[in-house]
Amino acid sequence: MVWLRLVGVALERTPPVSIKLVAERAGVSPATVSNVLNNKASVSPAFSNRVRRAVEELGYVADSNASRLRSGKHSLAAVVVPDLTNPVFSAFVSTLERAARQDGFNLLVVSCDNAADQEADRLRSIRSWRPAGLIVIPCDGALAARLPQGACLPIVVADRIPDDAAFDLIAVDNAQAAGVVAAHLAAQGHRSCLVVGSTLSISNVRERWEGASAAAGPMTIRLLEAGLDPSLLRRRLRDRLTGGPPLDAMFTLDHVTTLVAYQLLAELGVSIPRDMAFASFDEAEWMRLVVPPITAVRQPIEAMAEAAWRQLMRRLAGQGSAPNILRMTCAVEIRGSTLRRRGEPNTAAA
Repeated sequence: MVWLRLVGVALERTPPVSIKLVAERAGVSPATVSNVLNNKASVSPAFSNRVRRAVEELGYVADSNASRLRSGKHSLAAVVVPDLTNPVFSAFVSTLERAARQDGFNLLVVSCDNAADQEADRLRSIRSWRPAGLIVIPCDGALAARLPQGACLPIVVADRIPDDAAFDLIAVDNAQAAGVVAAHLAAQGHRSCLVVGSTLSISNVRERWEGASAAAGPMTIRLLEAGLDPSLLRRRLRDRLTGGPPLDAMFTLDHVTTLVAYQLLAELGVSIPRDMAFASFDEAEWMRLVVPPITAVRQPIEAMAEAAWRQLMRRLAGQGSAPNILRMTCAVEIRGSTLRRRGEPNTAAA
């Protein structure tokens, strides 16, 4: 796999060692060097040893990109994700890497710090690597507007839903899973729930909020858009928890928001679930290990990545023309963070 973090900084590089330079060092022709590097039997052992010694002395590395262009074969694909520190995205990339390796591809991995302008810059920079195809988890729905003009390679969008319906899309049914959580909280007798998400400009967050609000029933449900920056998220959530009316439950809509909210509730001395029920849309391993374990929506990340790769391979094989839309079902794991013991009073609403 090719791991690359593209930044807007020009790095000074030493010119690469060429086949011509290797040939001069070994005292042979460039064609002989090429034959040795491609393990052709037509070169005598003596010449072969001279070439390999020159390669080692000069530190020659074959230009695989140029080789692909000469042969007409592509063995490089690219993936763009908003943030590699997010365990959901890192798991997606890890699964893609395994699938790519099995099909003989290297994977160029690029992140853009959840910033639309950086995403546009990365997409422009990727063109110089000439990948055969591209898989993108976009920052928001406006991916089409950020694609460079003249980009004509197959693109599969994953996880976040683009505004343009012309893309192949592999995602989950966000609304259905969020609705299951909201209905569960209402069935537990909770009368008020704060749903905390980053921003409704991200399609996933918007769909999750819509699904939760539609399934809340008699439970009062409100949304707090807390932003993408963890420090801002923390400040806005603290202001709400310390300055607003008491809450029965909180439902966070992504992993980063969940982690910040859980830490803040602990600092404020809020007992889960006695004082407040707590649920997360994304699941991470730590949520199963804390006491009580956290009710969470588990997305089929590995299956989604595998489906995205298969769809990209179909496009590279020239199969299909109409956009392929696949929505996967999430699993909802009900755990102790949202379960009220029988007869236990609702202290937050009292």
